[in-house]
Amino acid sequence: MTTGVRRRMGVEERKQQLIGVALELFSHRSPDDVSIDEIAAAAGISRPLVYHYFPGKQSLYEAALRRAADELAARFVEPPQGPLGARLLRVMGRFFDFVDDHGPGFAALMRGGPAVGSSTTNAMIDEVRQAAYEQILAHLEVEKPSARLELVVRSWVSLAESTALLWLDGRRVPRAELELQLVHDFAALAAVSAAYDPDMAGILVGILADEPADGPFADLVARLAALVPAVGATPPAVPDQRLR
Repeated sequence: MTTGVRRRMGVEERKQQLIGVALELFSHRSPDDVSIDEIAAAAGISRPLVYHYFPGKQSLYEAALRRAADELAARFVEPPQGPLGARLLRVMGRFFDFVDDHGPGFAALMRGGPAVGSSTTNAMIDEVRQAAYEQILAHLEVEKPSARLELVVRSWVSLAESTALLWLDGRRVPRAELELQLVHDFAALAAVSAAYDPDMAGILVGILADEPADGPFADLVARLAALVPAVGATPPAVPDQRLR
């Protein structure tokens, strides 16, 4: 009969284990509600041993946040093949996978969690936003964006973030609908900007030229076209109620 012997972890391996345990707990509950005792119990070690590897909950939280930020930024990486609409829809699918799996942790990441106002956490959040911004520019094949294009892309990244946070509060809109809506939102932001700027108009024309008839951008055009008759209809005459 063989007796199981617990393998002693090295310092870095143990730290990574604690980060993983903390991130798992933070994914299901607010970091403010997770204690060091719970993290120690989930990792199978004592509370003093947690403090041996991390000086406090804040440092462990920031380490878990770092891992979450890196993972979230990676969700925006997409091979530059195929129509842009389909690429963005896949990105939104992976983005909402992360949001779905790490609800409280995602909210803590975007809102700063226990470290609201911390320069470290603020920097990590900015890194995620910047990574998403750079990925979208890469898909548009633009190295030096104009002021209007930067406004469109950064506004869209912010919209995706705020939409996900609102969705977590009750999940009242089907997730798949929101993913498609956010892709439509990107096209809508680009279209409005294109109405004011010829460079943006050129980018939009290029995007739509590569869009198949069954793509998400084509779907948006069809939905909007269906509304045009209603928008352009002559309103019914209103009887003159003034006293004669």
